[in-house]
Amino acid sequence: MIGYVTLGTNRYDEAAKFYDELLAIIGASRMMESDTFIAWATGANSPAISILRPYDGKDATVGNGVMVALAAGSPDRVNALHAKAIELGGADEGAPGSRGNNFYAGYFRDLDGNKLNAFCMTKD
Repeated sequence: MIGYVTLGTNRYDEAAKFYDELLAIIGASRMMESDTFIAWATGANSPAISILRPYDGKDATVGNGVMVALAAGSPDRVNALHAKAIELGGADEGAPGSRGNNFYAGYFRDLDGNKLNAFCMTKD
């Protein structure tokens, strides 16, 4: 259903490094890039996440209530993504754990303050 998500950045080179290392944990790599954007995906026809310098030339800002959810596949990968985000300079927004109804997630912000989570569905 979702083709791709874009996140504005004011720290392009640092954000590129952040997402290169973070998204490698779930097997994503750069699939497209130019001097104004980079997109990562796990395959040619899979959903992508990208960073970009805003087209209008103004500073990127964080959307209130906007969040990108990364499908991690297992609690171990949720934990790894959350830990890597913090290690790379991201901010903790909620430690990994069960959120009820078989939903396991950890929440964090990237270097520009964009909110993300890593999640998976569990059997119990």
